[in-house]
Amino acid sequence: MCDRNKYIVREGWVSIIGNTLLFVLKYWAGIVTGSLALIADAWHTMSDTISSVIVLIAGRISRKPADNDHPFGHGRAEHIAAIIIGVMLAIIAFDFVVGAIEKFGTKEKTVFGTIAWVATIFSILSKEAMAQYAFWAARKAKSSILKADGWHHRTDALSSVVILIGIALGNQFWWTDAVLSFIVALMIGWASYEILSKEITSLLGESPSEEILAGIQDAAQKTCKQQLNLHHIHIHNYGQHTEMSCHIKLPPQMPLEEAHEICTKVEIAIKEKFGYISTVHPEPIEW
Repeated sequence: MCDRNKYIVREGWVSIIGNTLLFVLKYWAGIVTGSLALIADAWHTMSDTISSVIVLIAGRISRKPADNDHPFGHGRAEHIAAIIIGVMLAIIAFDFVVGAIEKFGTKEKTVFGTIAWVATIFSILSKEAMAQYAFWAARKAKSSILKADGWHHRTDALSSVVILIGIALGNQFWWTDAVLSFIVALMIGWASYEILSKEITSLLGESPSEEILAGIQDAAQKTCKQQLNLHHIHIHNYGQHTEMSCHIKLPPQMPLEEAHEICTKVEIAIKEKFGYISTVHPEPIEW
C-alpha cells in the first residue's frame, strides 16, 4: 500500500471508531437531559462516521487504475465522495433547524446535568484531535476528501464548544437549548457550503491561476529559442492524475519533424515541473 492510501485508510478507521464511541456518549447524554442540542450534536458526530466510511470506499475506488471505460483513472471518486458528505451535512442541518423551530414553539426548558458537561468537554477534545490528524493526513496524502473530513471533525468540535457555553447558561433561560440547536445547524450548514462549493467547482473545471499559467509559459519557453506563444491552456484534474492541453505558434515553413520535437520537449518540461500529462498542439504563427 502506497503512503497516500495508507493515510486515507488510517484516518478513515480512526474516524469511524472514535466517532461511533462519541455518538453513543453524546446521544445518551442528550436522552438523559432531554437536550435537542446534544442529540443534534450526536447525529453530527454520527454523520462523521458515515462520511469516514465514504472516505474509505472512495479511497479504494480512486486507487483503481485507468481502464477502457475510465481512461483517465478513477481519481475523481474522491471529489464525488466529498460532495456526498457535503449533501449529507446539508440534510442534517435542515433537520435540526426544523427541530429548533419546533422547540421554540413548545417553550420547553432543558436542565443540563453533570453528564452533559462531561460528554461535551470530552467531545471537544476528541474531535479537535481527530481534526488535526485528518488535516495532517490530508497534507501528507494531498487528498481533498481527507481535508473535507477534517473540516467535518472541526465543525463538530466547534458545535460542542457552543453547546458547552449554552450548558453554562441553560438553567437561566428556557430557550437556550433551542437557540443552541439552531446555531449548531447553521455551523453544519456552513461546513456543507464550504465543501460543496469547492468540490463542485473542481468537478466542473476551473481556470488555472495566473501563477500556474506563468510557470507553464516559463517552463515551455526554456525548451526552445523560438518564441512559442502558448495559449488555449486547459488543465483537467482527475484526482491523482492531471491532464493539460495547449497550443503553441510556430513558423509555417518549419518541418513537421522539428515542430514535433519542440512539442515533445515542451510536454517533457511541463511533466517534470508540474507533473501534468500534456498534449501540445502546434499551429502557424499567422493563424
